[in-house]
Amino acid sequence: MAACAVAARADGLESLELFIRTTASGRADFTQTVTSPPREGQAARTRTSSGTFEFVRPSRFRFNYRKPFEQTIVADGQTLWLFDVDLNQVTARAQSTALGSTPAALIAAAPNLQALRADFNLANAPERDGLQWVTATPKARDSQLQSVRVGLREVDKGGTRTAELAALEIVDSFGQRSVLSFSHVQVNPAFPAETFRFKPPAGADVIRQ
Repeated sequence: MAACAVAARADGLESLELFIRTTASGRADFTQTVTSPPREGQAARTRTSSGTFEFVRPSRFRFNYRKPFEQTIVADGQTLWLFDVDLNQVTARAQSTALGSTPAALIAAAPNLQALRADFNLANAPERDGLQWVTATPKARDSQLQSVRVGLREVDKGGTRTAELAALEIVDSFGQRSVLSFSHVQVNPAFPAETFRFKPPAGADVIRQ
């Protein structure tokens, strides 16, 4: 009887490595649900926002929050900018010190899996919802994160095997849980250079940290 070869299904770490290796840039819509832990006598609070996410590896990305409030987060390779439209306030931080142990490092900033291991302990997590998962725990003791779970979906793009970012589950040091779900994912789109540039609007209050 002829042996029948069956392709092994990739685990989470293999999918994450594939994602980093094959996805130099990306664009997606996202929905973010943030759940704060219950306080004494109060139920847990949940709020939902949505917008778009774009990145070019290894050092540029943009989150545009559209609903319910407008907010823009841009990493231009040197500076991490956060613009709160309602407050007309811009916060600027050195990107080199702001991104090490953050979810952005996992999905957009790291050039390879080895670089991620410098800041995170990485481990496979059980498959769920048709996705491959990786749990990332920051190595820094003073990190504002407890853990991040990255959900990835392997796909075939014109005969090329790749992995798409599908979800992030983030738990911070205060027990607050954020779940980002990504849709309408585009792999390796071309971006004009100005996509990842940010200039504080005239009259905005600029805070440099």
